[in-house]
Amino acid sequence: MVGTLRRRMAWTALLRVFKPGTPGLGKRIAAIPRMIAATMRGQYDGKSRLAMTAVAGMYIVSPVDVVPEAVFLLLGLVDDAAVVAWLAGAILDETERFLEWERQQAMTIPGQSVPGFPSDGRGRPA
Repeated sequence: MVGTLRRRMAWTALLRVFKPGTPGLGKRIAAIPRMIAATMRGQYDGKSRLAMTAVAGMYIVSPVDVVPEAVFLLLGLVDDAAVVAWLAGAILDETERFLEWERQQAMTIPGQSVPGFPSDGRGRPA
């Protein structure tokens, strides 16, 4: 059930990126290196999601992916489109989750500000 919910959230994240009040595409892209670093340090709990997006990215660029295109033509391209759409949605969903995590961290650690978010001068989000 949780896996299905996460997949559904990844697909709908593509649509939410343009919703007012959510982080913009620039903030999400800028958060990716921080998200990877925080995950590798063990501060952020995104290891499995980061691994799945890496696997999807490797599938898209791997020579193994050429086989479906060579054999099934259109069906092979549809499979690529589905993986790319899922990958984009998963990245957008995870960066939104990470930015919220960063915001929560900034609220619990006085004097820390979140990159890309305005602060009130005392390190707290405005």
